[in-house]
Amino acid sequence: MKLLRHLTYLTLGLAYLQIVFGAIVRITGSGLGCGDHWPDCYGSFTPMNRGLALLIEISHRYGAAVLSISVLALALAAYLSRGEPGVGGQRGVLRGSLVAVGLVLLAALVGAATVKLFLNPFVIATHLAIAMSLLAVLSVTALRAGGFGAATDMSGATARTWSAARIAVALTFVALVLGALTANLPDAAVSCGGFPWCRTVVAGGTALGVQIAHRIVAFVLFGHLLGMSISVAKRKEPRVLVWAARIAFGVVILQVLIAAAMVEMHLPMQLRSLHQAAGTLLWLAVCVFAGLARIGLPATKEVPAPATEPVRA
Repeated sequence: MKLLRHLTYLTLGLAYLQIVFGAIVRITGSGLGCGDHWPDCYGSFTPMNRGLALLIEISHRYGAAVLSISVLALALAAYLSRGEPGVGGQRGVLRGSLVAVGLVLLAALVGAATVKLFLNPFVIATHLAIAMSLLAVLSVTALRAGGFGAATDMSGATARTWSAARIAVALTFVALVLGALTANLPDAAVSCGGFPWCRTVVAGGTALGVQIAHRIVAFVLFGHLLGMSISVAKRKEPRVLVWAARIAFGVVILQVLIAAAMVEMHLPMQLRSLHQAAGTLLWLAVCVFAGLARIGLPATKEVPAPATEPVRA
């Protein structure tokens, strides 16, 4: 199980870096660095053209290949160890690794569609949603392998925390998808000048609506994580769960500060990927918290069926 845990950590780290590098591809305008060619780049996997956009895009594709190999290696290792406790079965590492393989293949197909459709914003958002789903599955797989403190005593977790965790996951996912649309829809990123409210409006319509919706969901998520971190500590739930809630809240604070700096200080292009990096880290932190809350959920006891009275003649 230790080997599987380390392999899951490695794959999770590669997935995180790949998502962040995808933001660099977008920010630098390198998404079509290889034209509409996929998976090769102008007929070659080692193109001679050394333009910056091409190098960034082909490096992103190399990273996807390395991630795919790591996911396949994890699934193979889990399959070979399926007889060990915690590996096979419905809540074992093997099932999570197989789901990760399916998501990697789906991400590759949608990535190809993104290139062929010339960076359609909604296809890009779909691609990001799949990548985030892969990150969530890998985080759950790491928990099943005993990572992130899942092997510690989790007694004392409550159903209220599990419910709050699911709401946090939903809010974070919606915020990420809206963030992807804000970054890729024409004029959406610059439609609202000022933070936290719009002091100037540059563009209206769908662009402004997506930008406002992204901010509203982000602030609702901020308040939810604040309340969640306080309530988990008050209920004296397992220490690892308390720390997971605090880490998630700390990351959302960082994310809001980066967003404010982007709008108010007009951060240079090289630093704008920090917003994606913090958002992805927040998603990972929330998924780990939700996974820990689910593990610590007390088992439900079966209620015996009421005895039936004998039929009287």
